[in-house]
Amino acid sequence: MDYTILAADDEMELLDVLELYLHREQIGIRKAKDGIEAMEVFRREEIHLVLLDIMMPALDGYSVLRKIRETSKIPAIMLTAKNEDYDKILGLELGADDYITKPYNPLEVVARIKAQLRRNYDYRETQAREMKCLQTKGLVMNSDEGTVMCGEKEMELTSTEFKILKLFMEQPGRIYTKQQIFEQVWEDPYAGDANTVMVHISNLRGKLEAFSGQEGFIKTVKGLGYKLERDAE
Repeated sequence: MDYTILAADDEMELLDVLELYLHREQIGIRKAKDGIEAMEVFRREEIHLVLLDIMMPALDGYSVLRKIRETSKIPAIMLTAKNEDYDKILGLELGADDYITKPYNPLEVVARIKAQLRRNYDYRETQAREMKCLQTKGLVMNSDEGTVMCGEKEMELTSTEFKILKLFMEQPGRIYTKQQIFEQVWEDPYAGDANTVMVHISNLRGKLEAFSGQEGFIKTVKGLGYKLERDAE
């Protein structure tokens, strides 16, 4: 499958350099100089991943991500010149899958892009062959269709939230540490990215409880990690 990403940054020279590296990997790129142009490109073309600078004129990266998440679950990586946890956490809460701090090495950006494409597309194609449904606590997850149902209602989850929930549903009652969750979901070595895991767990927990009207799906085990409670016997 050929992939095309949307990269939005008012520093167009950075995107020109990134385009050279992506071309070597046979990944297409559509460039936008601000948030408004980014949304125009997103609406008219087939895009598989978005790379958004936070500080852009007209419409910032946060606003663009909010609009994209209204209709799409495609992977999103945020670019930020700020190195503060708040900015990273806000992006994750809005549905970003990863973030990169400027100045960056183009090789690192390409590696992160390839990792997200692999996890979100190659992974799905492999899992689609399994036709496997997981069920627990009134939830039904269909790995083939990428859906999670509660009764007759389908939950709206980001790709990262879906993979975290799948990890829990495969072994209800098992405690996973932050490191285990990060390494199995993100497929990268853990480097103390506790905030990343915590924000995604918090978002997933909130969606599960709000959608089902029940509490206690994901339990925090103090000093150890997280687990999905088993069905009552």
